[in-house]
Amino acid sequence: MASLQSTPTSLGSKLHLSSHATTQRTLPLTVRFPRRRNGGGGVKMSSPVSEIYATALADVAKANNALEPTCSDLEKLEKTFSDPKVLELFVNPTVELRKKREVIDLISESLSLLPHTSNFLNVLIDSNRIDLVKEIAKEFEAVYNKMTKTELVVVKSVVKLDSQHLAQVAKHVQRLTGARNVRIRTVIDESLIAGFTIRYGGSGSKLIDMSVKKRLEDITTQVQIEG
Repeated sequence: MASLQSTPTSLGSKLHLSSHATTQRTLPLTVRFPRRRNGGGGVKMSSPVSEIYATALADVAKANNALEPTCSDLEKLEKTFSDPKVLELFVNPTVELRKKREVIDLISESLSLLPHTSNFLNVLIDSNRIDLVKEIAKEFEAVYNKMTKTELVVVKSVVKLDSQHLAQVAKHVQRLTGARNVRIRTVIDESLIAGFTIRYGGSGSKLIDMSVKKRLEDITTQVQIEG
């Protein structure tokens, strides 16, 4: 990690760089943010770096009683920065800092981001870490789930499931895990043919497969054994 150096940074003060944050109170929180040295763009950052930022933001959100809406903000940002053109603009060294801040303001307004989320993007720009925003979003979700004792469940299906079915899935997983809360993320997967799958646990390690695809695979395997 020779390309990294740790610099003491006050997150409370950093989050007030933007004029939009003048009504937000300063939080007594100090963290050490790893900063990238100039010329170190070729080094891929490790997950612990993103975890530092995600945890710092989660602490601010918790202090402001805004964990849930901040989590929603990060989900929006993950989708927004999935557009290569958006990320390219922010990592381009020829684009002025002023222009980047203007785009941050536009993104914040269009996504209705909380002030501390918007200002956190400015922290990433200042620390030359904006390229980690999607990775930070994923880390934030993990930190959020741990703080709130929430089990993340990914439900894949061919068609969108109605709220009643999803509620039943949530209750079932809650009984299995004893989690205080359950968050469901739905994904459309046409390869399943019909039915659905439920993935939960650490890093999605546990799977309940109720898809037609799985049934057909089981039938094929049974036929091969009997043959």
